[in-house]
Amino acid sequence: MTRSRGALRLILGDHLSRDVAALDGLDREHDVVLMAEVAEEAGYVPHHKQKLVFILSAMRHFAEELRSEGIAVDYVRLDDPSTSGSFTGELTRALSRHAVDRIVVTEPGEWRVRAMMDAWAAASGLPVDIREDDRFFCSRGRFARWAEGRKAFRMEFFYREMRRETGLLMQGDKPEGGQWNYDADNRKTLSKDRVLPPRQRFAPDAITAEVMELIRQRFPDNFGDLAPFGWAVTRVDALRALDHFIADGLPSFGDVQDAMKRGEPFLYHGLISPYLNVGLLTPREVCLAAETAYRRGKVPLNAAEGFIRQVLGWREYVRGIYWREMPAYAETNALDATRPLPWFYWSGETDLACIAEVVGDTRRHAYAHHIQRLMVTGNFALLAGIRPAEIEAWYLAVYIDAFDWVELPNVHGMVMFADDGLLASKPYAASGAYIDRMSDYCGACAYDPKIKVGKGACPFNLLYWNFLAENAGRLRGNPRMAMPYRTLEAMDPARRQQILDEAHAFIDTLGASQPAVAKTRDQLTLDL
Repeated sequence: MTRSRGALRLILGDHLSRDVAALDGLDREHDVVLMAEVAEEAGYVPHHKQKLVFILSAMRHFAEELRSEGIAVDYVRLDDPSTSGSFTGELTRALSRHAVDRIVVTEPGEWRVRAMMDAWAAASGLPVDIREDDRFFCSRGRFARWAEGRKAFRMEFFYREMRRETGLLMQGDKPEGGQWNYDADNRKTLSKDRVLPPRQRFAPDAITAEVMELIRQRFPDNFGDLAPFGWAVTRVDALRALDHFIADGLPSFGDVQDAMKRGEPFLYHGLISPYLNVGLLTPREVCLAAETAYRRGKVPLNAAEGFIRQVLGWREYVRGIYWREMPAYAETNALDATRPLPWFYWSGETDLACIAEVVGDTRRHAYAHHIQRLMVTGNFALLAGIRPAEIEAWYLAVYIDAFDWVELPNVHGMVMFADDGLLASKPYAASGAYIDRMSDYCGACAYDPKIKVGKGACPFNLLYWNFLAENAGRLRGNPRMAMPYRTLEAMDPARRQQILDEAHAFIDTLGASQPAVAKTRDQLTLDL
């Protein structure tokens, strides 16, 4: 075949930005954009039904937007009978349909997919231009330079450099308000009489409804409810969601961002992480929106800073960790946690009210906010010694905003401390008292967080002390763990033994996830 001077430009499901690097310099006369819904990506974990709908519908809407600009789009649907089912297969098929002389793509968000891309030049015989994803504040190279020579990577120091470089919430070379971090102001509980704002949701249009029917037929047994589906699937609606959050959520977000409440899965949280992670919004525009609202007196400083820290600081930081440490990072298991994931992570059938609530929210919305993820489902997995790969596969499957680069460091490092403190300075382990303080979950529970041992004792209490005992050899020397270890060592030996015995008796009741759905990261790699 005689090749033209055109390029085949591949757009992935998380590259849905008009200014994504792969589209830079596009020649409407000769270039073709390839977009493909592939079974390999839809099924490598049992993704939540709403997550699949969100990504596929957003892809189809984005393809229509490109076509409206006169751009040639070759779009392969999941139910196309001739589809190959993989990125590599669809690239090969597209090259047989189009006379092009090169392939252009933006670097992916997953190490596994990057390994595929690195093989394309040899397989296709064409040059492959894998461009840096410049939608982030911090390039992979910039993060590597920051991390060079450090024994541990603390987000706070990285965040301060990002503030200086971007100028966000700065007064010259000083932080706005005189301090870098207002986290201490962002831990208030939610009063019972507080009236929460209604959150904006988006009714499915014809394209989304078509995708919902496809998912209903093709993935009937996947986790999660298909309806009600209320996520934005276009940039226009994502911008509306951002405006709504800035006006109605952000002013109170800071104070109670760590609170939890039954029947209220959204509270004041942004609900924009899915749009950031697929490209419908950019991190720069959402940070600027928060800063502008603060400077106009619409939002207090602790709220604006707390939100910007999550995007400019934490989101960029975990991406840097991912790309610097993969693939070996995923294999570490510093606490030697090997227990299987309990089935109630999928079913929600447990008398632990907090877990039942969070899993129920997750099933209904493909969403739970960061404290629900870290201090309820994550805290339990840490305390119970669940194998990191199993809980990581669960998080990757059930949350609408979960992509490997953001999910893995958060769960592996922050939740499970499996990286031996590379990311977090201590395990985020807590007893039932924390959940009781920050939520109203415990009032409806079969267990009492105030009971430490014996009948009615909260399993989080038992598991907390058992976790400290099981991991004493690894954690006792951590300065931030000194106080709980002093308490453990001062405990009456008979009482301590009773706690440990009851903890193990509880662990023995947990059972494991069904093998058909609880795939680990190792198994997923073998499947591919």
